[in-house]
Amino acid sequence: MSKLPGSAGVSLLGDKSLEFYRDPVSFCRQRIEKHRSRVFQCRLLNRPTVFICSVGGMRELLCEKSNIFLKDPTDLMTNIYGDTIVTTNGEEACLLRLSLTSLFTGTCLESSADYISSVCARCLNGLSLSGQPECVYSIFKRLGTELVLGLFLNVRAEEHPELFQEITQLCIQHWHGLISAPVNVKVPMWSSGFSTALDARDKLMSIIKDKLENDTQGFVGCLGSLPLPDSTSAAQHLLLFISALIPKALASLLTSFTMALSGKQEETRRQALADPDHLHRVLLEVQRLWPPFIGGRRIADQDSTLSGFHIPKGHGAIYISHSVHRDPEAFQHPDDFLPERWIGRNAGQEHFLCSCGNGPRSCIGVKLTSILLKEACMYLLKHYDWWLDPASQDLEYKWLPVSRPTNPPTVSFARLDQTTSDRRNPGDAQHV
Repeated sequence: MSKLPGSAGVSLLGDKSLEFYRDPVSFCRQRIEKHRSRVFQCRLLNRPTVFICSVGGMRELLCEKSNIFLKDPTDLMTNIYGDTIVTTNGEEACLLRLSLTSLFTGTCLESSADYISSVCARCLNGLSLSGQPECVYSIFKRLGTELVLGLFLNVRAEEHPELFQEITQLCIQHWHGLISAPVNVKVPMWSSGFSTALDARDKLMSIIKDKLENDTQGFVGCLGSLPLPDSTSAAQHLLLFISALIPKALASLLTSFTMALSGKQEETRRQALADPDHLHRVLLEVQRLWPPFIGGRRIADQDSTLSGFHIPKGHGAIYISHSVHRDPEAFQHPDDFLPERWIGRNAGQEHFLCSCGNGPRSCIGVKLTSILLKEACMYLLKHYDWWLDPASQDLEYKWLPVSRPTNPPTVSFARLDQTTSDRRNPGDAQHV
């Protein structure tokens, strides 16, 4: 059994958390090169932690040994969302998954199709009207917010504008608790970000509980009738489902899709429009290169191994999706955008991706996310050509808390039924 490359450092002084959170991609790339290994150790959150940057290591962590490497019960997600399918372990997590799975499959998904289509049409219909470049990340985030609040809480922007706006603002405040120090301080005229997030959570929970008591339709009604562990579980899960997490993830992926297919990628756009399978491959490649979440963290519940390295009980283990998805052992030309790889060497290997987790703890809403993405992408492909405007933009990504270009890109759109050679300017566009 080999010794882990790298050093776990000493308590506090050896912690590398600030360096990691400042630029997790560079952090991992430098250490992969230094140790000549895609598995190495550092001290993160003042705990010796193994970093997993390979497909094989990720699969071992999340699939084969998911009962050994557990969710951290002290994680900030637990403070912000409570005990949910994302934060619990063991039998409780399994039972929650069994109870909730029906909400994200079959007839529940089918019944949402018309609403999803109508929201995509309303939010994306006017992209070319102003004649000016659009900040697509903001547009896609609004689209995601309308989708989740309408689907999960029966709050539709066009029918309940004031309540929709109130919940949106509360979700933003609540989200900031995930990216602030967990210090609950409140003094006259000032509150810490974490304290503000907790206040927003309480207000959201009040709205959610009222919905669960009085609304018997749709997702809310179905969730309220499920056999869940206790009376607060339904409300806590609704809080998770309507949080800013999902709109930001959708906005991240749709922004990356838009940039990847901008300008001279006309043939790729035509193929994706004509062939749903090709669109699926394009979205797999978008997810591979620009995963919305940097990864996930676990704690070793007992002594174990990962990729042949000894991992003592109590050590952390974090998989880095960006690095896993660019593992040259799994993906040839790992930095290139090549949708055709998914009918070549990587055919049938979607399980090599981990931007929505992997294994028995993967995201329960992955099918719904796929439907949302494909509906929005198909609307764009059917109705528009687009290009980066201006052509030269800084497209460097920031990866935390959700990935997106550091400077939100601006894109010009021209409706396909109005497109002329003088309005289209794909020659100025740059491929991501």
